[in-house]
Amino acid sequence: PPAHSRNDWIGPPDKHSNLRPVIFYVPPEESPLERRLREARQEAQACNQRFWARHNRAFCQEKEEFIYSRLKAKGLEMRDETGQKATLNAEEMADFYKDFLSKNFRKHMQYNR
Repeated sequence: PPAHSRNDWIGPPDKHSNLRPVIFYVPPEESPLERRLREARQEAQACNQRFWARHNRAFCQEKEEFIYSRLKAKGLEMRDETGQKATLNAEEMADFYKDFLSKNFRKHMQYNR
């Protein structure tokens, strides 16, 4: 951000976490209490970034493995004869989403705490 800015700056979504990073404004005469609050906010942002980057990576990997295994069970390849990526229907994907959410329920509960 420009030196004369007196606001926090919010960037575009991160490609791994999908969270928008924040560059926090630091007032020239920041009090110790203001500094503690800013640092706590920065720490929370870093924790959120790590959690969602790991979570999204696991989600994508498990989703690809699920699709591959279901297609393989049907005797299909990952790409059809035209080179298009093969897909599953909404009901089949609902099985994956339900299972993924169930497996990660405790992680989400811990994150929310």
